[in-house]
Amino acid sequence: MSEDERENGTEIDDEETYGIAEIEDLEETSAPDLPYLPDDPDSYAPSIALIGTGGISDQHLTAYRDAGYDVVALCNRTREKAEDRREEFYPDADVYTDYQEVLSRDDVDVVDLLPHPVAREPIIEDALRAGKHVLSQKPFVVDLEFGEQMVDLAAEEGVALAVNQNGRWAPHWSYMRHAIAEGLIGEPHGIHFTVDWNHNWIVDTEINDIEHAILYDFAVHWFDILTCFMGAAEPKRVYASYESSPSQRADPPLMGGAIVEYDGAQAVLSFDADTKLGPEDRTYVAGTDGTLVSEGPDLEEQTVTLYTAEGYATPDLEGTWFPDGFHGAMAELLSAIEEDREPANSGRNNLRSLELCYAAVASAEDHEPKVPGEVREMRGETGAE
Repeated sequence: MSEDERENGTEIDDEETYGIAEIEDLEETSAPDLPYLPDDPDSYAPSIALIGTGGISDQHLTAYRDAGYDVVALCNRTREKAEDRREEFYPDADVYTDYQEVLSRDDVDVVDLLPHPVAREPIIEDALRAGKHVLSQKPFVVDLEFGEQMVDLAAEEGVALAVNQNGRWAPHWSYMRHAIAEGLIGEPHGIHFTVDWNHNWIVDTEINDIEHAILYDFAVHWFDILTCFMGAAEPKRVYASYESSPSQRADPPLMGGAIVEYDGAQAVLSFDADTKLGPEDRTYVAGTDGTLVSEGPDLEEQTVTLYTAEGYATPDLEGTWFPDGFHGAMAELLSAIEEDREPANSGRNNLRSLELCYAAVASAEDHEPKVPGEVREMRGETGAE
């Protein structure tokens, strides 16, 4: 840069500003049309049974009712809970307290399993051996070896096994993962998740008994979508930590974070679940050819912006994570059955996300980095059995 340019301020020198002051003057462009919405099967319309009708079941049933799915059976150890869901969502459904009676029905093709992970394990195995296609609630398993056994069993029985990682079909994340898969931002190399919200509502629920409610029960959605964003890339190491806030009411530590290393990429996840004022949810993905940003006050209200050399675009997205994410998870399973392929949210696929989650929790406990895949079991209390 010449002395005249320096004196007249006609050029900004990166050496003087470290590039921080450089802002590209981009034009607004049309957002690419991407298939981010749940995609139902063309004609496959099986009879579905729900085993477990606790708190989150209302989101499942709302999504299935709105999608026109045929739920024929509801099962819960407490009959009244199943009857309440029947009255609200599917008046013609049969009610059971013994899941074995549900599995004995020849007309039931697909079962949606909602109990907590440890209690769910025998139900998954029994359902697969009964020849049922299975959608398991997340987190899928608390032991990778058992998860691998269930994946193998599903293959032996010729049935599909999928996991309800519904965040994949949250409109903002779904659009972002499709944009990344289409190569719109090149290779992702910097991924940043920041979530600040108030999670103290768990204090009067069973979630309060989960030792790692944030890094495990909650953050598993973020570890899963990170795995989706990074595609075939394998994480090398993860460093994580957790801490209790001085003002939190819930028992589990409500603050947590993780750094995940890849070859040529890094992801940073930050969670503060004791944010009583000024909540924020932000996802940022920098790629070699562009950037994706989604931000808003919470998970339901998000605005996505795509930045490329052509300009910036903000898609007008339909739907919300709850309940559309639940629609998407079941729709993917049903479409995979119809098309005779493995679901994108298969048990096999989800084990990669759990490897990352388990490693993060172990790293936080031991205060040292961990290699995903080497930590084979989830640590700590994982919920009701």
